[in-house]
Formats: sequence, C-alpha cells, structure tokens
Amino acid sequence: MRTVRELSSLREAVAAFRAASERVALVPTMGALHAGHMALVEAARGAGVRVVASIFVNPKQFGANEDLSRYPRREAGDARMLADAGCDLLWAPPVEVMYPDGFATNISVSGVSEHWDGAARPGHFDGVATVVAKLLNQVTPDAAYFGEKDWQQLAVVRRLVADLDMGVEIVGVPTQREDDGLALSSRNIYLLPEERAAAVALPRALGVAAKAIGRGDDPVDALAQARAALEQAGFEVDYVALADAETLAPDPVPGRPRRLLAAARLGSTRLIDNVAVPTD
Repeated sequence: MRTVRELSSLREAVAAFRAASERVALVPTMGALHAGHMALVEAARGAGVRVVASIFVNPKQFGANEDLSRYPRREAGDARMLADAGCDLLWAPPVEVMYPDGFATNISVSGVSEHWDGAARPGHFDGVATVVAKLLNQVTPDAAYFGEKDWQQLAVVRRLVADLDMGVEIVGVPTQREDDGLALSSRNIYLLPEERAAAVALPRALGVAAKAIGRGDDPVDALAQARAALEQAGFEVDYVALADAETLAPDPVPGRPRRLLAAARLGSTRLIDNVAVPTD
C-alpha cells in the first residue's frame, strides 16, 4: 500500500487506477483505526475496485473546547491495519494541503444538520461537509463508505452529495460493536475501566426504547426511561431522541423509517449511538 501526502501524487495514482479500468472506492477516516473502520474497507473491496483510505484529523469539525489536541494519532499503526485489510492507497494530507493559506470556503447543509449533534456541537457539521466535499473532489471515487454509527453525519453527507450532483454512491455500513454491544469508536480508548463497564448502558437503553416504540408504546415515555437508565449508569446525557431516519427531523411522520439517537458523556468521554426503530 502506497501513502501519498500531496494532491498531485494522489491524482496521479487515481488516474492510474482509472487507466486500468478500475473503480475507486473511498473510505474517509480520522485515523485511530479499529475493526469498525476495517469493516468499511472490507465493504469497499471487490473485483476491479481500488480502495483509497484517507486519514485526516479535521480541525474544522472540532469545537473550541473539544478534543482536537488529544485526539489519538497513530498513522504508522493505522497504515499497517489498512495494508493488512487490502487497502490500495492511503491519502494522508497535512493540514496545510487541505486548508492552505487563504482557504475561505465553508459548506453548510441545513435541515439534517440542525438538530441533535448539530445543536449540541455548533459548526460541527459545517466542518464535516466541507472536508467531505474536498475529499470527494480530490479522490473522485465511484463510491464512498461511511459507518452508520455516525448516523446524522451519514445523512448530512447523503444530502450534500445529492444537492451538489456529485454522482458518488454513498454507502452506509452497519455499526460494528463489541461483544457486549458497545459501538466501536476511536474515543473508546479514553474510557477508564469503570467507565467502559458502565458504557454498555448506552446501547442497552436504546435497544429497550426502540423495541418499546416499535410495539406502539408512547415514545415520550420510552425516551424518558432511556434517559433515566443512562443517568443511573453515570452518564451526563446530551440528548436521547426519536427522529426521521432520512431527514433527522423530530416527531417523524408515522409510517416512515425512524431512528433513535443518543449522545452522552461518561467522565470526559462523549459517546454517540443510534438504532433503528423496528417496523411491523
């Protein structure tokens, strides 16, 4: 697997893939890779497909008091994981390549970005949309793969690509979980042992609430019970919400797919998760 850091080298490599009549698949990441990222690579692989992974810790999607400075960076180990998983090219640009002097463009995707993490982390999804637009323009993939754990992010990316006529297939890959149900996340390494033991309350509370809503129980009661279960486990809850699975609007229209979403903190670690609400 080759690693490139300059845009000209990336474009030369992608042009060579195209000259060989190969499709290109992009797996965007911020590094600190785990089995969830490897599932994206596995989903992207196929006959006649070249997989390009990116590693870029995007400063534009971190708020002023968030964990940009301590976000884990371990490119050498990440590169080995990607190579072992069958990735063909690693795009690892420095900040000055992604955001050179004079960079002044900001992309905002309204609607899907307004609630939940959009409200809890102002400006976050502008940063996501801007960097994803750049990555898609740089790599020009046929398809790009994103984990469903970041469900709202996935919705933002899908809206971005549709609105700007980018012609890229956006593929959501199911959330990868530990044996006890906790969603894999690069931020899980921040959890102290006792916090890690308590963290399983997040997927469990969402699972219970989703089943209750799916069988017709009052969503308000189900969400309140989920919040209470999280608080009892030691979480500080940002939100537990029921939303339209596509638009992320609250109070989803009956008959449309629905999603339960949550964000909560254990100590200094903020965790997010989501589950589908079962349908008949």
